[in-house]
Amino acid sequence: MAEVAGHPREEDQEGTGKGPGRNGGFEAIFNPPEDQDEVFFDDDQLREEAVPNLGEHVELTWRGVIAHLGPAFLISVGYLDPGNWATDIEGGSRFGYELLWVLIMSNLMAILLQTLATRLGVVTRSHLAEVCKEEYTGMPSYALWVLAELAIIATDLTEVLGTAIGLNLVFNIPLVLGVILTALDTFLLLAVQRHGMRRLEQLMFGFLAIISACFIAELFFAKPDLLEVVKGTFIPRLNLESLYVACGIVGATVMPHNFYLHSAIVGDRMTSRSKAAIRAECKYNLIDSAVALNAAVFINCAILIISAANFWAKDIEVVTLQDAYRLLENTGFRIGKFEVAQLLFGIALIASGQSSTLCGTLAGQYVMEGFLEIRAPPVIRRLVTRMLAVVPSVIVILATGDSGTYQLLILSQVVLSLQLPFAVIPLIRFTSSKVRMGEFHNHWAVSALSWICAIIVIFLNLLLVLSFLKEGFTSEKLVFKILTGVLATPLFVVVMLFLVYITFKKERSEDSLYVVDDLSSEDNSMDNFAS
Repeated sequence: MAEVAGHPREEDQEGTGKGPGRNGGFEAIFNPPEDQDEVFFDDDQLREEAVPNLGEHVELTWRGVIAHLGPAFLISVGYLDPGNWATDIEGGSRFGYELLWVLIMSNLMAILLQTLATRLGVVTRSHLAEVCKEEYTGMPSYALWVLAELAIIATDLTEVLGTAIGLNLVFNIPLVLGVILTALDTFLLLAVQRHGMRRLEQLMFGFLAIISACFIAELFFAKPDLLEVVKGTFIPRLNLESLYVACGIVGATVMPHNFYLHSAIVGDRMTSRSKAAIRAECKYNLIDSAVALNAAVFINCAILIISAANFWAKDIEVVTLQDAYRLLENTGFRIGKFEVAQLLFGIALIASGQSSTLCGTLAGQYVMEGFLEIRAPPVIRRLVTRMLAVVPSVIVILATGDSGTYQLLILSQVVLSLQLPFAVIPLIRFTSSKVRMGEFHNHWAVSALSWICAIIVIFLNLLLVLSFLKEGFTSEKLVFKILTGVLATPLFVVVMLFLVYITFKKERSEDSLYVVDDLSSEDNSMDNFAS
C-alpha cells in the first residue's frame, strides 16, 4: 500500500457526526434526512458514471469538469458580498480606475490560494482548521481560532448591513429595523434548507446572474474611458490615500474564512483514493476555482468601472451604499414606478447577503469544530455570531446614520485583510510540506508564488498599520497618543511576533499517515472516478 502524509480518518467517522468537515457536519448544519447520501455538495452518481477507473492516468474531460463544478461557485458567492460592492464603489468613486490592478491581482491571488486550500482538503482529507489545531498546539491554536472567528464576524457584519440596505432600497424598511430582521434569517435559512439546498443555491446564483447581466449592460450606458481602464488594469498605482481602500479590496477578494470552508467541502467528494484520482481531483478543483473566481472578479471590475464612470468622472461623492443605487438608474426599463435595474440592485444585495450567510455559517462551524473540537448547535452558533454583528451595526446606524454603515462596510473588509496572513501562511506551509502532502506537495514555483502573495498581503497591512500608528502619535488629542503608545503599539508588536512564530515554527515530524489506495491492488479495479 502506498502512503501519503495526512490526518488519519476512521471509516465510520463519516456518518457519525464526529468528523467536523464531513457528512456529520453537513447534517448538523443543514438537518437533512437520515439518509446520509443526501449531502448538499455530493453529486456521486454523475461522478461515477462519467468515466470508470483508468489506472495510473485519469484523462480530463468536459464531462468531468462539469461534474466537479460547484464548490468554488459556492465560495465565489463570498466574493460578491456587500463588502465587495462597497469597496469596489469606494475605489471607483474616489480613485477612478487606478485600483483595477488591485482587483486583478487579488483575484489571481485568490485563485492560487483557494486551489491550495482544495489541495490540502483532497490530499489530507482534513480541512485547514483541523491541520492548524494539529500543528500549532496549545495557546497558538487558540489564538488562530480567535483570529478566524473575528474574520467570520467581520464577514457577517457585511451580510447584516448588505441585507438591511437591500431591504431599505426595495421595501423602504428603516435600516435599524432591517438589521434587527436579519437576526431572524437564521430560522428561515434552516427551514428552507430542509426542502432542498440545491434549489436555494440555484436561486441565489440566479439573483447574482441577473444583477451581473445588469452591470454588463450598464457598462455600455456608462461609457467608461477605455484608455483609463487599460491603464488602471496594467499600471500599478498606489499612494497612502488609496492604501486603505486597496487593503479593503484585498480583504474583500481574498477572504480568510473561505480557505477553511473550501478545504472542508472537497475532502470527501472523491469516489477513489488512488494517486491518479487525487491528482485529477486537484486539477479539476483548479479549473473549478479559475472559472468561478474569474466570473466573480469580472462583476467586481464592472462595479468599480461603472462607479468610476458615473461618480469619479462627474466628481460625485459617494458616502452611502444607497448613493450607488444611482448606478443602475438609466437603463430605461420600468415595471410600474420601479426602475428594473435599481430593483434588481436591491434584490441582489439581499440575495448576496443571504447566500454569503450560508458560507459564513458553514465556515464558522468548521472553524469551531476544527480548532476546539466542539459541535455547537447550528442555530445557537448562528445566533451568537449574528448578534455580535447586529449590535455594532445598530449602534453605528443610530450614531452616524447611513454614511456610518457604508464606512463600517469598508472597515470590515480592512479587518479581513489584517486577518488574512494568519490563514494564508499556515495554508502555504502545510501544502508545501512533504511530511503532510507526500508527493502532492507544492512545486517550488507554486510555493514561490504563494509566498509572494503572502508577502504582498503582509506588506500592504504593514503600511496600513504603520500609517495608523503614525496618525495616533501625531494626533493633537492626548488620549489618542496615550492609546497608541500604551495599547496599539504593544499589540502590534505581539501580533507581529506571533506572525513570525507561525511562519518559522519547526514542523512537527510525528504526524500520522493515512493510506491511499494502491494502484496495484485488486480492490482498485472496482473503484470509479468521475473524469
